[in-house]
Amino acid sequence: MSESTIEMLAELSNSAMYAATVVYALAMLMHVVEWAQARGLPADVDVSTPTPALVSAGSADATAQTPDPWTDEPRSPTSDDVERTDKFGRIGLSLTVLALLLHTAGVVTRGLAAQRVPWGSMYEFAITGSLAVAVAYVVLVRGYRIRWLGLPVTGFLLTVLGLAVIVLYRPVAPLVPALHSYWLVIHVSAAAIAGGALTVGALASVLYLLRSRLEAKAAAAPEMPRTGFLWRTPSATDIDRLAYRAHAFAFPLWTFAVLAGAIWAEYAWGRFWGWDPKEVWAFITWVAYAAYLHARATSGWQGRGAAYVALAGYATFLFNFLGINLLGSGLHAYSGM
Repeated sequence: MSESTIEMLAELSNSAMYAATVVYALAMLMHVVEWAQARGLPADVDVSTPTPALVSAGSADATAQTPDPWTDEPRSPTSDDVERTDKFGRIGLSLTVLALLLHTAGVVTRGLAAQRVPWGSMYEFAITGSLAVAVAYVVLVRGYRIRWLGLPVTGFLLTVLGLAVIVLYRPVAPLVPALHSYWLVIHVSAAAIAGGALTVGALASVLYLLRSRLEAKAAAAPEMPRTGFLWRTPSATDIDRLAYRAHAFAFPLWTFAVLAGAIWAEYAWGRFWGWDPKEVWAFITWVAYAAYLHARATSGWQGRGAAYVALAGYATFLFNFLGINLLGSGLHAYSGM
């Protein structure tokens, strides 16, 4: 491949990543408006399935006064409010899909420009790992109707891509000799897919904590108005179940990634395990999620405690990616930024 072609593909990748970042920002904005619009809607209407009438005649909620989402003036919600809220949610999801296509194009052209898999630096793993998050979200929206995760997911994607293109970016460069192995594809792809599912699980856990706190407040004060987007989401139990399923899917993949890394280490450095900082923190992440899943499977341990353990596991995952590369050293330091 000629030098001019490589430069052209690299520029295309950069342009696609910039465009994806902007579109994710627009998608997040639409979900922010969706949350704001839902502020005045009661809890018994699903904004993802608009109905001809908000409440049936004679319902106890038919005359309920809820605050206008913009002026706080008390008024009765209508079916138009539901449709308007749903419209912004649909626009946000459509923009997320568009950003996903641009994101995919950016990752693919980066790989073509580098003439290898685009996983050789923190920048490349950031754009690939965040792509896995976007794909996981869109797939789950189609299969499990989790559009209510749109705001935290797009916020996360915007943050990661923003940091990637502004802070972590590095020009296309050849791999160091230690990375010239088919184990790069096996090890990093498993870690990226697992990371995507773990991110969805972590975001669901955060939303679960917010929803469970809201339900606890409502139980203590039955007269509390049940309006707002959090009341549009599934129950805390259902959100917790989604988080558990995401973690249960990701854990075997993370286990495989750790094992594949150990096998690769034997080929590259002559030992399976050397207590390198990244190896240690990958194992700590594994232990944290093993504890979470074991407690859920054997003791039926659910609730806030389990969610906090899952979030602690995700914190170790993030530290393994960011903290070790920026603050630590070791045999993995070749990937640098």
